[in-house]
Amino acid sequence: MKYIDIHSHLNFADLYDDREAVLARMKETETGTIVVGTDYESSAKAVELANENDNVWACIGLHPVDDPTKVFEKDKFEELVKHPKVVAVGECGLDFFHVDKAQDFERQKNLFLEQIDFALEHDKPIMIHSRDAYLELLQILEPLKREHGDKLRGDVHFFAGSLDEAKRFWNVGFTTSFTGVITFARNYDEVIKNAPLEMLMSETDAPFVAPAPYRGKRNEPSYVQEVVKKIAEIRGEDLETIQKALFLNAEKMFKLSA
Repeated sequence: MKYIDIHSHLNFADLYDDREAVLARMKETETGTIVVGTDYESSAKAVELANENDNVWACIGLHPVDDPTKVFEKDKFEELVKHPKVVAVGECGLDFFHVDKAQDFERQKNLFLEQIDFALEHDKPIMIHSRDAYLELLQILEPLKREHGDKLRGDVHFFAGSLDEAKRFWNVGFTTSFTGVITFARNYDEVIKNAPLEMLMSETDAPFVAPAPYRGKRNEPSYVQEVVKKIAEIRGEDLETIQKALFLNAEKMFKLSA
């Protein structure tokens, strides 16, 4: 593989129903992906896809707001995490864009802490979902980092925060990943330019936010190469250097050789 999409939803219906063609294009472009769960059912489907395909891995967890009635059923996830291609826990985190913080903070925080504990117990990195919640997440993660050290680690998926916020995540061992939005929006450039290369990751969040030149169409993991190209362009660095570094970053964080 040359390219790695660390966050896709190949388990969602519009990609899953067309998975043979999507997987074929991934092989043609030498692309791998981590398929991310948002609840138990989609996590189980991610594991199924990882089990069936050499260039696919799984991330299992419960999204903070997709369905607030769901709870983290640890016993069920214990069965999934046994699979050797489960490489992370999530997507989990905090979201105060879609729901009111005053009404939902405690539920989301407790759900996030449950999944942090689960990740630490199984020595897995965490895939963080955040909307309007970077400072709240850092207030949780920074003291936990002092307690758990390098065992607490992960990625802040679809990062859209400031450079100062990014630096604080990097300091607690969390990389920042970027999607196809960077191919048509400039408000991510400062973080990408100033990031230590080892703290960057590439993703698609497919089937959402397709990059240029596919904007407006269904996104898929093979399009991650457009994200990698744009990261190299923004940083003014050689494409092959960036491509190799981003792959190695993912390989190191998620232990993709499993």
